[in-house]
Amino acid sequence: MRLRGIGTYSMMIWGRHLLKHGIQTCRFRASCQMKRYYSFLPDNVKSLRMVANPDISKIRNIGIMAHIDAGKTTTTERMLYYSGFTRSLGDVDDGDTVTDFMVQERERGITIQSATVTFDWKTHRINLIDTPGHVDFTLEVERALRVLDGAVAVFDASAGVEAQTLTVWRQAEKHHVPCICFLNKMDKPSANFSFSIESIRQKLKANPLLLQIPVGVGRNFTGVIDLVSKQQMIWKAASREDDGRGFETKPLSQVENPGLVQEAEEARAALIEQVADLDDEFAELLLTDFSDDFDAIPSVKLQGAVRRVTLAQKAVPVLCGSSLKNKGVQPLLDAITAYLPAPDERHNDLVRWYKDDLCALAFKVVHDKQRGPLVFLRIYSGTMKPQTAVHNINRNTVERLSRLLVPFADQHVEISSLTAGNIALAVGLKQTVTGDTIVSSKASAAAAARRANQDQELGTKASVILSGVEVPEPVFFCSIEPPTMAKQADLEHALNCLQREDPSLKVRVDPDSGQTILCGMGELHIEILHDRIRREYGIETHLGPLQVAYRETVLNQASATETLERTLGERRHVVTVTLEVSPVDEVSSGGACGLTFDEEAERQMSAEMKGAVDNGVQSSYFQGPLLGYPVQGVSTAIQSVRLEPGTSLAMVSACVSRCVLKAMRQAGGQILEPVMSLEVTVWEAHLSSVLGDLAQRRGAVRDIQSRHDNKLVLATVPLAEMMGYSTVLRTLSSGNATFSLQLDSYEAMNPQHQRSLVQRLAGLA
Repeated sequence: MRLRGIGTYSMMIWGRHLLKHGIQTCRFRASCQMKRYYSFLPDNVKSLRMVANPDISKIRNIGIMAHIDAGKTTTTERMLYYSGFTRSLGDVDDGDTVTDFMVQERERGITIQSATVTFDWKTHRINLIDTPGHVDFTLEVERALRVLDGAVAVFDASAGVEAQTLTVWRQAEKHHVPCICFLNKMDKPSANFSFSIESIRQKLKANPLLLQIPVGVGRNFTGVIDLVSKQQMIWKAASREDDGRGFETKPLSQVENPGLVQEAEEARAALIEQVADLDDEFAELLLTDFSDDFDAIPSVKLQGAVRRVTLAQKAVPVLCGSSLKNKGVQPLLDAITAYLPAPDERHNDLVRWYKDDLCALAFKVVHDKQRGPLVFLRIYSGTMKPQTAVHNINRNTVERLSRLLVPFADQHVEISSLTAGNIALAVGLKQTVTGDTIVSSKASAAAAARRANQDQELGTKASVILSGVEVPEPVFFCSIEPPTMAKQADLEHALNCLQREDPSLKVRVDPDSGQTILCGMGELHIEILHDRIRREYGIETHLGPLQVAYRETVLNQASATETLERTLGERRHVVTVTLEVSPVDEVSSGGACGLTFDEEAERQMSAEMKGAVDNGVQSSYFQGPLLGYPVQGVSTAIQSVRLEPGTSLAMVSACVSRCVLKAMRQAGGQILEPVMSLEVTVWEAHLSSVLGDLAQRRGAVRDIQSRHDNKLVLATVPLAEMMGYSTVLRTLSSGNATFSLQLDSYEAMNPQHQRSLVQRLAGLA
């Protein structure tokens, strides 16, 4: 079965690229310099190795992350080609890349959902996830980084750190993922190596380690000098069709440009000094064995020290190249295997309690029309095999895993087993959703819990469930209606499938109008969902006007008492709740709502009673007292809960919810609106028009910077004012401006706009 699957995979890759590009040939030429070829001949396209489970030390689980249009997908395409897993180079503009396989991605030329590919580079197995760069699809980056061991941050060398770069970098830091930086697009006339390095240092607060310096700049960019190995690598394109597979290398001592040699020597000396400051072992080696000449340190020793400081996240290696021009990608692949961690180098105390039993995390679900739901799993321990039963701890269900696949974008290879450290694609898990923990059996989970309870040294808790994926709250919503009531059931099915694939999509039913409400992360997010419903499920739906998802909070402190009395059958339920609500500091709380108990009230409550009270408080936060938007920044203090014997916990929850809502009304409500961080890059000639338009949109300009021949405007603008901004900006700048948006914070709406919003929504009601 394995041989047949691998053979089928090779034929698919062959058929995908042969018609358009034909068979490419590779010519070697004699030279006094060495010309290195990093891959097999083009007519020998590789399939996944017969050894499907390499040693865990040879596995690298990495992600490609960046701001939109920095070159992530192009870089991924080159990696697949040079590793020998595709026959030709795909192009984003032509819509024939491996990882951008959705119709919407190919039409728009952007990555919408993360795509996983598995390939080999030299002796290593690389599981790579290409992630989107658009802010609307930030969940795709979040759930990829949750299961990855390392990441490559791609930068446009002419722009440095951009808005979404900062976001994905923070996500990587949150998950403690070591990173490598790749300064792409070094061939652009406006590329600026030193500017990009400084932006990494200043904006990301990172410590960049320059492992390479460019040879040439802009159109004259031809290669790099590797400061670790002291080698120059030059890509000399013999023709426009040159694929960059071969490049010339020679020692730094043989480089004929004395200025370049001096620059490289100075940069290497700075690198050695920087690494010595960060790694005590390397510093001791320098002082004891190479005190006379630091430059004599062997490259393997320097590489080992760079690896240690990278894994410790004390610094980030920086490389450069041009993926579109096929320069610098092979050294990047070498750096991935040399500096990013193997799965067994990432410490996870929870996983060790499972020992050799299966423990995996479901981080993504997609729907296939033939196979049904396909679940992406990161295997942390044990072995996964098809035709076996597995236990879902979160759902407390047993499911049968019918088939096991190795992911390769939208083409997958069936496999007989996968071991720890790998990323798998499972068929047959119909109940599993994003964030679920999958183990071999209920007994293995119980055994892991016993080991956790016995581990007293670390003071660990007995939870054996892997932490899931943090899902951001939506910022836009609109109504969605089927063409006829006969299609309502089909629409509900489509929305259920899409919600399972995309947890950032929220669907609810308006209690007053009965309309189905679609909640998403942005205009593009909802537009893509609408298009997918039409194309994939054949339903021509109608979307209502796009509206902003505001939040509510309270202005003052207020107390309330509520009594709920009901007689159901022969049972009489009576409960009285007294509590107090108050605003909390947005900075310290992060906007979250809190719950506390007075000492006496807490002492009198059972665990079940506390759970019922918590459920009541949380349900009251879903709809605020002013306009029914979700509540944030409110703390509730339970002072007393008195009830007659026999009163159900459901009545307690209902009474608490009513009491919280009553207290919030007395405390006075405040609408919070999402405020976006906006970056606009525009020609100086159009700057005044752009600034005037921002003033009309209640924008606050924070800074105006020069970026080459353009101006970079940094501002904050309420999201409600940004509807259709791309069209307006295109008109104002004659098409010579770009912008990016990022959620900055929720801020109090001024009284005038709040009254206007309340009146407008009251009129709609």
